[in-house]
Amino acid sequence: MTDPYLGRRDQMFPRLSPLQLGRIAAIGERRSIHSGEVLFELGEQHARFFVVIEGAVEIVRPVDGGEEQVTVHGPGEFTGEINMLSARRTLVRGRALGDGSIVVVDREHLSALVQRDFELSEILMRAFILRRVALIAQGASSLILIGSRHSAGTLHIREFLSRNAQPFTYQEVESDPDVQALLDRFHVGVDEVPVVVCQSGQVLRNPSIETLASCLGLSPEFDATTTKDVVIVGAGPAGLAAAVYAASEGLDVLVLEATAPGGQAGSSSRIENYLGFPTGISGQDLAGRALMQSEKFGAEVAIGRGAVGLDCGSRPYQVRLASGEVVRTRTVVIASGARYRKPVLPELSRFEGAGVMYSATHVEAQLCKGEEIAIVGGGNSAGQAAVFLSQSSIGVNVLVRGAGLAESMSRYLIQRIEDSANVVLRARTQIDALEGSDRLERVRWRRLDTGASETRPIRHLFMMTGADPNTAWLGGCVMLDDKHFVKTGADLHPDELDKAGWPLARRPELLETSRPGVFAVGDARSGSVKRVASAVGEGSVCVQLIHRALREL
Repeated sequence: MTDPYLGRRDQMFPRLSPLQLGRIAAIGERRSIHSGEVLFELGEQHARFFVVIEGAVEIVRPVDGGEEQVTVHGPGEFTGEINMLSARRTLVRGRALGDGSIVVVDREHLSALVQRDFELSEILMRAFILRRVALIAQGASSLILIGSRHSAGTLHIREFLSRNAQPFTYQEVESDPDVQALLDRFHVGVDEVPVVVCQSGQVLRNPSIETLASCLGLSPEFDATTTKDVVIVGAGPAGLAAAVYAASEGLDVLVLEATAPGGQAGSSSRIENYLGFPTGISGQDLAGRALMQSEKFGAEVAIGRGAVGLDCGSRPYQVRLASGEVVRTRTVVIASGARYRKPVLPELSRFEGAGVMYSATHVEAQLCKGEEIAIVGGGNSAGQAAVFLSQSSIGVNVLVRGAGLAESMSRYLIQRIEDSANVVLRARTQIDALEGSDRLERVRWRRLDTGASETRPIRHLFMMTGADPNTAWLGGCVMLDDKHFVKTGADLHPDELDKAGWPLARRPELLETSRPGVFAVGDARSGSVKRVASAVGEGSVCVQLIHRALREL
């Protein structure tokens, strides 16, 4: 494959030393291989880890009904990418190139190796990450999405695949000349898009996120007979931090995430004020690294499996999923975050995904390239979106109801906006109407101080206004404040604890809710600071409180 990371090829495909090979051989099984033998197949789930001792293993990917060589692993080299630590399906095929011998390591022993052997862990984890990045850059996947630029469902699936670092080939019915042949090949009609063709050949017509996640191997099966130490609902920064620390300290951890890791932060194009990243990092990259870190330590992460209910009337607690499954757990961490508040506009729902968007990633940037856009909101997310989208859009309008940005946005972002020639701040302005036929075509806004209205031919509107907590699934199980954020610790008044039936002599801990052993962290928690660093801090601190709660059982 053409290597976009030529300078890091030695890290992508390192050769292990005899001592390193010896440590791997001690936990694996050595066996012979024969020329042409397939070691793992495209789309295989739970593939094993192979280290070449003698001979070579060829890695190929499907291209136009044939194969294209990705690389050849020689003696001392190893197979795999980030699917080694999760249930993801393989994106490539591995085949013996001549006779030889290998060491085979199963997933359980590989997981133990990366947790205990710091030298091999660094080598393997770096290689796994870089290989997945290279596969994404090359579009190395037999996964096909057939969609329409006018389909909200298509945009939703594209965002899901991109944010979950899943390479795919996108075919658009309006512009791709070969799309009809593809539709005929899979026996689907234009009216059935979006259509996803999985690596296994399974054809999904307008699939739900849960169905798609299952197809990709992002959602492991649960053992309903076991009781987890902790179930974390939400894989944003707070939830992933809790998962990393809990799993690294030996707890049995399950993370439930409805869409993709990262939460609202995962849709940020670049976070420049997060400690330790002076050049900035995208929310997706930060979330992806945190996800791998949690899986490295043994946390089980289920994507596309959001919680819809919590039964806290008895112990162990029971978390209900949309699929009807029930997970039993000794403790719970509510890290379900918040979502952007939607303004009251008659046509808003009709244009969601067809011009109205709630994130600003590279997917959305491609859609509005060379066009004038508008962003509603004055927080850091809106500022990051404005700076990022100004690089590809001819004009960016930032609309806020207040007099300016100083009270809600970091200074460095305000300066970037002020320095951008194609970004216009429209203070004391609100959206009045959205217009169009099958998609957004025009936006009308009004100046609050003068009442003057203006209609602009804007086809892409980004909503990043305020936040409402994702707490409806709790169903009254824990005490909420008047804005439906979860109350914890000292914010819980004695009468509220009496009403909730708090059973212990002690008061709730710092991040503990009105139910013992149920904690809340991040944006869903009442009084939390809506910053990535504070969310990570709460997630890590929470684990010490979980240990105390477990000792009380």
